[in-house]
Amino acid sequence: MAFQCDIPARPTVQVDDEAVRITRWDFEPGAVTGWHRHGWPYFVVMLVAGVLRVHDGSKVTDVPLEAGQSYRRPEGIEHDVMNGSAHPISFVEIEVKRPDLLANP
Repeated sequence: MAFQCDIPARPTVQVDDEAVRITRWDFEPGAVTGWHRHGWPYFVVMLVAGVLRVHDGSKVTDVPLEAGQSYRRPEGIEHDVMNGSAHPISFVEIEVKRPDLLANP
């Protein structure tokens, strides 16, 4: 189901508390996250324009995104993500564990 690749994307956890986990992901060309499942709803904000190549277990989809562009997905998503660009890319992923705690940080 996952991409066959020996280049791992580099995650840097910036915040991990009861309410959220915020991770910066840095990808060399062809780097992958590895197959994973999201346990919480999440947002992605691109830091660099590029192509996310997403493998959902049955098909591969190229998603071109601009720097600053964002999207959100529900919990339960299973996939592998590859940098489909010819240059390094980065994004910030924000997983929302407890939205009720965000009102009073």
